[in-house]
Amino acid sequence: MRLLKPLFEFYINSSIHVALAVVAMTGITYLEFELPLDITLLCFIGFATITGYNFVKYYGLAKFHHRRLSNKLKAIQVFSLFCFIAMCYFLWYLNTQIHIAISVFGVITFLYAIPLLPNRLFVDKAKKLRSIGGLKIYIIALVWSGVTVILPQLNDQFELTDDILLSTSQRFLFVMLLMLPFEIRDLKYDSVKLATIPQRIGIRKTKRIGLVLGVLMLVLEFFKNTISRSHALSLALIVILTLVFLKYAKKEQVKYYSSFWVESIPIYWIILYWLFNSF
Repeated sequence: MRLLKPLFEFYINSSIHVALAVVAMTGITYLEFELPLDITLLCFIGFATITGYNFVKYYGLAKFHHRRLSNKLKAIQVFSLFCFIAMCYFLWYLNTQIHIAISVFGVITFLYAIPLLPNRLFVDKAKKLRSIGGLKIYIIALVWSGVTVILPQLNDQFELTDDILLSTSQRFLFVMLLMLPFEIRDLKYDSVKLATIPQRIGIRKTKRIGLVLGVLMLVLEFFKNTISRSHALSLALIVILTLVFLKYAKKEQVKYYSSFWVESIPIYWIILYWLFNSF
């Protein structure tokens, strides 16, 4: 047990868990559109997620406190470096269309963490995209939906169909819904100037917004030209599960309520989808 606890904490803090969640959501796209599985792209997305998330989370700490970094944070830095090298390796084998899309998402992620934009755009002195009032959740939803739905399509003969647009919209709404328990948890940490959804409308109304997002996801499924029974069933169950987690989300959460259990929902989703698809 003494060994398992630090390993689990490293698994969470080094963003391995969130990377698996993003890879799982990408896998859902492969199943839904019956695309040929590309292990290279999945590996790239996994390593890129670890690199990007750790860059966003630890850039400030490494910049200003590099001489006093704990051994745990140094280990995460070394691990992130190896993930960055692996990311570059798999990137080399992807096509030009994917390179262009990745560049766009990469720039958004970079601006999310690095202070480069003009002062007049910001609500405080941080000068980062995530510091613009209310923008944080939309940036994350945009990048996740683009990476997990659009990138797999670019490996195939890409044509922007209505079904792809609807699935991208569903994924955007799903990520927003998934983020709400995190935003509720972070109420005690976030600056009021961030203007997150719970800060602006309160926890009770945030949960109502989550219900609306979940219903919209389900409604959009019926506008698709091709409706997959497996996708529709797994989607319905995952929306219900996410809403249950949102219902019981609060500021004082148990340590891994959001960072492990809520973050695991995309992994539950692909397991359910695969099970339904097998029968």
